[in-house]
Amino acid sequence: MKKFGILTLLIFFILQGFSQEITAVNKDTTGSTGNPADTNDVTRIIVGNDRMSVENDRSNFNIRIGDRGLSILESLEGRGPKLEFKKYPERDPEPWYQDNDPSDRRRYRRNRFRGHWTGVDLGFNNYVTSDRSLSLPGNIDYMTLHSGKSMNFNINFSQLSLGLTRHIGFVTGLGFNWNNYRFDGNNNITKGAEGIIEPLIPAETLEKSKLTTIYLTLPFMLELQVPTDRNRINIAGGPIGAVKLNSHSKMVFEDGQKIKSNSDFSLNLLRYGATARVGYGNFQVYGTYYLTPLFKSDKSPGNVDLYPFEVGIAFSIND
Repeated sequence: MKKFGILTLLIFFILQGFSQEITAVNKDTTGSTGNPADTNDVTRIIVGNDRMSVENDRSNFNIRIGDRGLSILESLEGRGPKLEFKKYPERDPEPWYQDNDPSDRRRYRRNRFRGHWTGVDLGFNNYVTSDRSLSLPGNIDYMTLHSGKSMNFNINFSQLSLGLTRHIGFVTGLGFNWNNYRFDGNNNITKGAEGIIEPLIPAETLEKSKLTTIYLTLPFMLELQVPTDRNRINIAGGPIGAVKLNSHSKMVFEDGQKIKSNSDFSLNLLRYGATARVGYGNFQVYGTYYLTPLFKSDKSPGNVDLYPFEVGIAFSIND
């Protein structure tokens, strides 16, 4: 939509000046000596590295932005200019740089690399013990989660692509990461003496009980893109870091009463781990595992370190 809006704006201004240019050419088709003017002159303008070009070869006027284009042709019947909209294939040759030296072509391909980070993710989250087990020791069974309702949601709002080639490069950016840890038992947690996490067991029956965390994430991934007939298979992975922005617990009772508690719950402020994505086009499957425990080691429930992870599907916005 962004490129279509720019294209529409360009069409408006170019059409205003195109009729004047046609008139001037028609009035002066010969040189001062009476010889026909050179009609093979081509003017080409390239703006930036985002595949935008404007080309004029007297008989037509071509505009291209990304894979969309417009040709304004001089009508031979005198009915005014004729418009033709074009869609260029994704794997179109690189005409603007094909006559330049190899270093220009390599730089052009690197600048065309676009990673897959910006977008939204939806998945499930949980945690494992230090021996990578989902089964928790009996003394912290109150930390057991309802796996099917412990949801993860991400909004990745900023991206920077650093191309090595047209289809290989580094991707980084920023995102917001929401984790909902839905407890399976009739309990929640509280920050007890000296900040140690302890169970909170209410007298009434709970309908829902959860711990929610919000982090700001920063990945640094190497991405490989494999072209196919219609799109590209993309594979990316690398380290990821995060800083905690907020955390709270919530209990909903059977009678509808709700209790929300804001606390740091002795959660680690900073964490790091590894993340990976595999997809086709703008759809991916992602997974993230953190090497930093969810809670501070000396404050964790039952002195057991719990390592969070998340898996799900993603829809990326790739220009």
